[in-house]
Amino acid sequence: MQVTGVPGARTILFAHGFGCDQQMWRFVAPSFESQYEVVMFDFIGFGLSDRSSYDRRRYRTLSGYVADVLEIMDELNLVDVVFVGHSVSAMIGILAAVARPELFESLVLIGASPRYIDDVDYRGGFTASDIDELLSLLSANFLGWSQQMASLLVGDPSPGDAQGELAKVFCGNDPDIARQMAEATFLADNRSDLSKCKTPALVLQMTSDNIAPLEVGQYVHANLVNSEFVVMAATGHCPNLSAPVETIAEIQAYLDRRSIERAGRGVESAQTEQG
Repeated sequence: MQVTGVPGARTILFAHGFGCDQQMWRFVAPSFESQYEVVMFDFIGFGLSDRSSYDRRRYRTLSGYVADVLEIMDELNLVDVVFVGHSVSAMIGILAAVARPELFESLVLIGASPRYIDDVDYRGGFTASDIDELLSLLSANFLGWSQQMASLLVGDPSPGDAQGELAKVFCGNDPDIARQMAEATFLADNRSDLSKCKTPALVLQMTSDNIAPLEVGQYVHANLVNSEFVVMAATGHCPNLSAPVETIAEIQAYLDRRSIERAGRGVESAQTEQG
């Protein structure tokens, strides 16, 4: 875990996506260190985390990762947090905010998806057989799966060597841990949890996203009662790697709007008390 930026300032907590680590934020997080306290971490089983601490029962579903986020916040005594979650961590952030809403000031959800498998009147982006094939490939040919998943995430064309970087990161994971997180991620259905989340949120949707298509972003926005929706020019599923400048700009613009709103509420409250 890394804690940088301004001690005592409002905290931005960055959570990485499936199979990745906190290095995925290296082009984005530093831009907020002059104004905020910035926290980044690796989920257990990934990055530089202690893999010996991985508990298959705890991480059978996303609830184990939600518990990790809340434990980090409690350990650091964090409140009024801006949570920035990429991919599956966007949904993890929503679930954490439902469980402990008092800890969160707002959510920034990048490529959020409550369900990846298509359903009646719902397009998740994958059929059940698509997911079965991905999971089977993961078990049979981890290298091949890593390359295919990296290609899906980044899209075509791949900006710089983002696809190669992701494939290398995926290949460095423990196949058994990756398989279990893949199941927890791609087999989940958290659509009913969206309406339970009252925390203000920014839903960032990318253009031509193979993992979370436009319809998914629209669905998330429509079912979060206090959300804003922005379609980015960035393509693919990883704008933190492929389009960090645009990602930073959208996050900063949202936080600026939130600051203005809070200042306005403070003025209204003071006027009410004086009246």
